[in-house]
Amino acid sequence: MEDFKEFGLSEALVERLQHMGFEKPTPIQEQAIPLALEGRDILGTAQTGTGKTGAFGIPIAARIEENPESVALVMTPTRELATQVLKQLQTMLSRRTRDKVALLIGGDPMHKQLRQLRTVPRLIVGTPGRINDHLRRKSLKLSKADFLVLDETDRMLDMGFSEQIEDIINKMATPRQTLLFSATLPKNIVRIADTYLSNPERVEVGVTSAPAQNVKQEIVQVNDQEKYSTLISELEARSGTVIVFVKTKLGADRLAARLWEDGHKARAIHGDLPQKKRDRVIANYRSQKFRILVATDIAARGLDVPHIEHVINYDLPQNPEDYIHRIGRTARAGAEGHALCMIGPRDRGKWNAIDRLMNPDKVEPQKRRPGPGGKGKKRFGKGGPRGKGKTAALGKPARPAKGGFKKKRFSGKPKKQAA
Repeated sequence: MEDFKEFGLSEALVERLQHMGFEKPTPIQEQAIPLALEGRDILGTAQTGTGKTGAFGIPIAARIEENPESVALVMTPTRELATQVLKQLQTMLSRRTRDKVALLIGGDPMHKQLRQLRTVPRLIVGTPGRINDHLRRKSLKLSKADFLVLDETDRMLDMGFSEQIEDIINKMATPRQTLLFSATLPKNIVRIADTYLSNPERVEVGVTSAPAQNVKQEIVQVNDQEKYSTLISELEARSGTVIVFVKTKLGADRLAARLWEDGHKARAIHGDLPQKKRDRVIANYRSQKFRILVATDIAARGLDVPHIEHVINYDLPQNPEDYIHRIGRTARAGAEGHALCMIGPRDRGKWNAIDRLMNPDKVEPQKRRPGPGGKGKKRFGKGGPRGKGKTAALGKPARPAKGGFKKKRFSGKPKKQAA
């Protein structure tokens, strides 16, 4: 399909899409939009950065344009993603409906949201927690909401929103059209799809357990003592904008402050920041007022900044699937990107889980049982591996001390091991 005119959209909508830079449909858009325009429910999986927002946003704009009574609700896991989705969808709407929208997210002033709800919005975008707050306050009624999008559903369930999502759905109009998108399809998502979707069409683009092909992946093995100095070396060896992922909010603040003190323009973003400050940090990052964003997993999904060139996993994620979403912050819209993982001796289990996710057909080598007097599993000695060597990008690795390991890198997926 060469352009959006072939979907049978109105000339006005096609013109707005062209103005937004929509030229040729992406694979997920090519598959999902015709089905959604026919009124079908969709169970979709796609890698991040594939144009998924357009895949459900364009049918929403067409539905609102054609049906004056229709109301659409989009639920997302994070405030940032909700804000981003609303901004893009609002541009797709006609002028007369562009102001009839509501953004319902935590951390945003309640009086502002109440004012938006009094306009009787045609499009509501928000997070499950705040949407439920308004339902309890009776400031929001969803009895006429007949179009539902669940975006990044696996992430919402990981964050514990399952009960809120089901409460919200049960207050919506019936019948309704539902589009559910997720990066992975665990059993709890399949259950929701079986319960709330009506004979859904399955739409899948790419392998959901694999990163985008144009992301060059690398690993560097470090111990705790050399971790920060290795990060500095990597930052100095790279050009372009960087996002550094850490596991805790406190860790994000401390690392950003330390980087700033050492002459690297860095800012932190995490769930404890007030919404206004989070918006300001992201806006300044988009406009490249600083180079390095230190983030917790709150930014792993939904943060769409096209110019991110490098993702550095300073700490590995607890959930293997989050690795895919973290490195999906780079290589957006066909661009090339780089992802680096810093792996310590205590991270082996996490990295093996990530490796298994990306290589489900990998054959694990058989483990031999030690004979009498033999040794079992090789373990790191007290304090982890010893020895400090340069990474491959910075020079020849130094010889590690006895009991340590060399730093290494790989491009693409980890190599399959022979049986």
